[in-house]
Amino acid sequence: MIRVLLVDDQPLIRSGFRALLDLEDDIEVVAEAGDGEEGLALARRHLPDIALVDIQMPVMDGIETTRRIAADPALAGTHVVILTNYGLDEYVFHALRAGAAGFLVKDIVPEDFLHAVRVAARGDALLAPSITRKLIDRYVTQPLPGGAVTGLDQLTQREREAVVLVARGLSNDRIADHMVISPMTAKTHVNRAMAKLDVRDRAQLVVLAYESGLVTPRETA
Repeated sequence: MIRVLLVDDQPLIRSGFRALLDLEDDIEVVAEAGDGEEGLALARRHLPDIALVDIQMPVMDGIETTRRIAADPALAGTHVVILTNYGLDEYVFHALRAGAAGFLVKDIVPEDFLHAVRVAARGDALLAPSITRKLIDRYVTQPLPGGAVTGLDQLTQREREAVVLVARGLSNDRIADHMVISPMTAKTHVNRAMAKLDVRDRAQLVVLAYESGLVTPRETA
């Protein structure tokens, strides 16, 4: 059962998402919150698999809510998915850096929304190749605060290759085809790289790959 927390200051939006999720046998909405502070408290109480978090809310916005969830060891199993009205904007960039697993635009069709919840619950990033391209063009060229990324020297050659392919938007199956290995082995390389680099999910791995210079924009052109 996928446990979901809804955090949005618009009751109608929460009701709409809940109505969709409640129809699914494998998804359970465990709580709703109208602002980030309440959402963080409910996340700590219910330990959801997915927190669907609006990016702009009163009291505490979605970026700070994401940052606090990502920093809480007790919530290591909670994947934050940002909800936005505006697509890939600066707020979403900050949310990804804060620890979000991906983002969804609120006018998403129901089938895609349900699929996205299941993808996020598996720990996969909600970053399609087209989104990764925008991430490169508009975000990763900005200076990285706090110095260089560390930990890359811990990766094996195969793990580094897997990280590069994740950053290019490839799924585990496509990584496996490219590296001529099984999908399970590809997943193992990705998971080991994530552990060594201390990132929560594939979205963070994508951000780190570009910020560190392991992948550059021209390599994906």
